[in-house]
Amino acid sequence: MHALAAIETWPVDHAAASVVGPERALATAGDQDRVFELASVTKLLVAYGVLVAVEEGAVELDTPAGPPGATVRHLLAHASGIAFGDRSVAAEPGAKRIYSSAGFEVLAELVEAETGIAFPDYLHEAVFEPLGMAGAALTGPAGHGARASAADLTRFAGELLRPTLIAADTLADATTVQYPGLRGLLPGYGMQRPNDWGLGFEIRDGKSPHWTGTSNAPSTFGHFGQSGTFLWVDPTRDLACVALADRAFGDWAKNAWPPLSEAVVAEFGGR
Repeated sequence: MHALAAIETWPVDHAAASVVGPERALATAGDQDRVFELASVTKLLVAYGVLVAVEEGAVELDTPAGPPGATVRHLLAHASGIAFGDRSVAAEPGAKRIYSSAGFEVLAELVEAETGIAFPDYLHEAVFEPLGMAGAALTGPAGHGARASAADLTRFAGELLRPTLIAADTLADATTVQYPGLRGLLPGYGMQRPNDWGLGFEIRDGKSPHWTGTSNAPSTFGHFGQSGTFLWVDPTRDLACVALADRAFGDWAKNAWPPLSEAVVAEFGGR
């Protein structure tokens, strides 16, 4: 019995999970083709689409976007000053880490305007289709409105371990702390000093408490969603983990997710 068997004990109706290495899924549990709401895990997919747009020359990381003085980079790193749920400005760009779903809507609109392609279609053409993510779709807001299966996110996790759609240097930048030292709230886990973030990717660093395990390397990056979903990549171990459920994030997830991550690292981290 492998580490993922723990999802069978979760207090949810449906769950699916996978452990991913650079070339294949190392273990799976649950229905890999069942489509789940991703909530904020959507931001990983949208950020990747924006990075593709950057490499295609449609936008640049330094392109002005959002409030005066803010750029694409600020928006991706939750450092633009835009509030969480609307486009009001709560801080100067670069002054504070304000987690903002609204900022990702601004990004999607910018890419749409610069490419002339509706952003859900752009994301499908740029990311989902080439990776074979057949069940994935952006059906709602760019900050939290995507749906996908575990099989889809397994393919995406493989891309994060060995990028093919963007340059390795671009992904390395995206998973490096942007605007170091900024403090801010990590949803569900309170104030973090610092609250480190890359370009769309949350970076674990020394955050405590956290939704990953204490054995995950500080360089671990990823995201969790309020719908009961997460994806992390531990680059020091060439290892990723995907977990999807159909129960909203809460105490059950805070209790279940870190032990699952610990078990995954223990079983597969030294392969």
